[in-house]
Amino acid sequence: MINLTKSAGLNLHKRNGAEILFQSVGMIAIIISLSFLAWLIITILMNGLGAAKHVEIKIPVDLSSQNVDPDNINDASFGSILKSGLRKKFVDVKIRKDKKKLYNLVSPEGSFELKREILKDPTVLGETTDIWFSASDDLSLFIRGRVDINVPEDQRQLSDKEVTWITQLKTEGRIRIKPNWNFFKNGDSREPEIAGILAALVGSILSLSVCFILSFPLGVAAATYLEQFAPKSRLSDVIEVNINNLAAVPSIVFGLLGLSIFLGYFDLPRSSPLVGGLVLSLMTLPTIIIASRASLRSVPPSIKEAALALGATPVQAVFHHVFPVALPGMLTGAIVGMARALGDTAPLLMIGMVAFIVDVPKSILEPATALPVQIFLWADSPERAFSEKTSAAIIVLLLFLILMNLAAVIMRRKFEKRL
Repeated sequence: MINLTKSAGLNLHKRNGAEILFQSVGMIAIIISLSFLAWLIITILMNGLGAAKHVEIKIPVDLSSQNVDPDNINDASFGSILKSGLRKKFVDVKIRKDKKKLYNLVSPEGSFELKREILKDPTVLGETTDIWFSASDDLSLFIRGRVDINVPEDQRQLSDKEVTWITQLKTEGRIRIKPNWNFFKNGDSREPEIAGILAALVGSILSLSVCFILSFPLGVAAATYLEQFAPKSRLSDVIEVNINNLAAVPSIVFGLLGLSIFLGYFDLPRSSPLVGGLVLSLMTLPTIIIASRASLRSVPPSIKEAALALGATPVQAVFHHVFPVALPGMLTGAIVGMARALGDTAPLLMIGMVAFIVDVPKSILEPATALPVQIFLWADSPERAFSEKTSAAIIVLLLFLILMNLAAVIMRRKFEKRL
């Protein structure tokens, strides 16, 4: 008896030790995963904060009648006026090479900004006026501390002369930093200092709207029929297997399908949110069907049986009693599928939504791009300033995904039926 008790105690000690070891390994795995996630988010946030700042430079420009005709403003050479203002500010710059560097302190958008400022306030005409212009991406990076002036001159973007000019302008109060609201109000641009995400964001919203309008009703209808009305047969088994297989198909395959059918056969507008939404609906439809079937299957059979026993038809029993209970799970599955569609890039690349789009689309038939495609384009750009724009766009995309998941939780609680 003593040996048996001793043996049982040793076995219990080993089992407790194994359980503690398993829990410790699980906790370590969770901590490592959360650490990598936190490191990723912090890195993206730190790199993307620069995109929230817009650097401007104040230049005196001569808007007298000999440079700008008040009766014919559009014919003025705004670029020449801006360059002349820079030369008058730095009169010691004589060499052509140095002049080119001086002009590069201001964004190429500067001439358009000058024109807009004059049209906005014509009272500035007739005299030399200080006007704020968007700084170039190199100057912006320097002001935000992203340029190390301690490295040799030939290893950095800004020369010593440019650093001297910038320091002089900063000392005179001619450089300022303001919130970069243009990041949310502008479309894409070749110049990182004025590039924004509005066109891509609107394109994503339009594409997802088309996707939801098509995929959710079709997915729910297909799931309801397969789960509640379709007879159990070999055909229904084949359909179920194919739906599960479609959910695992790589997204680029759906892009090729959309390219060959929607663009090649139906000749729909290329790069439009309509085609993008159709392709994304093909991709999300299997996910919505599977989630909806699982939600319908989780409803206790007694609800339907009770309705049938009280005289309801099978259709009434399903849509009046079973469907409301399963609706929260269906909505959750739909939003999860939509979240996957929001972050997918490959199918949109195949249908041409990778095009350089500046204008904000006003309908689902106009050319557009999407937020993940915009991130892809900026990440592939050689300009350093686009790195901040890429991180900032990723933050917006993550916030969009969080809002979608939050909407799923809210709708689930709102429509949930307590049994």
